[in-house]
Amino acid sequence: MPSSNGESAMPQAPLELKEVLNIETNEGVVLPFEVVGILEDPQESVSYAVLLHEPENEGEEEFIVTDLAGNLLENDELAQEILDDFLAHVHEGDEAGAADEERG
Repeated sequence: MPSSNGESAMPQAPLELKEVLNIETNEGVVLPFEVVGILEDPQESVSYAVLLHEPENEGEEEFIVTDLAGNLLENDELAQEILDDFLAHVHEGDEAGAADEERG
């Protein structure tokens, strides 16, 4: 949702799974990123959204981490930690699903 100034317009409500944000890169390209995960930090009482861009051609997937308002995290170390936690959780889920299929 580009705004009149050309930047991405952030949603008014908290982000939800499967919601798509159009993010403008430093190169001026607008890419669609879909919310694929929401992680909560109970110690900090804050939640983060993990968004994924899947290119149409055989390019590599890109992940970004935002707050629930859709603002990119400026702390790269925190964003990487959140992404690592998300990917570990997804990987654990994939292993559990594979184990269930083998038993079924």
